[in-house]
Amino acid sequence: MTTQTLKSGLAASAKQDSDAKPRIPKNRVQFDLPPRSLDRLNALKLKTEASSYVEVLKNALRLYEALIEETEKGNEFLIRNEDGTITPYRMFLP
Repeated sequence: MTTQTLKSGLAASAKQDSDAKPRIPKNRVQFDLPPRSLDRLNALKLKTEASSYVEVLKNALRLYEALIEETEKGNEFLIRNEDGTITPYRMFLP
């Protein structure tokens, strides 16, 4: 497995101006990823032109949260295939 350490927020070396916003407390998260998961993370970083793994993960969390919220409201996700056929997409199977 590969260990990844992710930092959130601004780089520690960034200068603070007197007009800068107050810093939001950050938490460091470290986890191990199997090679396949790291490959997927790298592929998403390239496809989305993200500047960091953190950017990919933050975007993924936003999307995941939105999908769960819509599912909890009883909404359904639909997929339109190339031929125009619309079918339900079942993400969260019981």
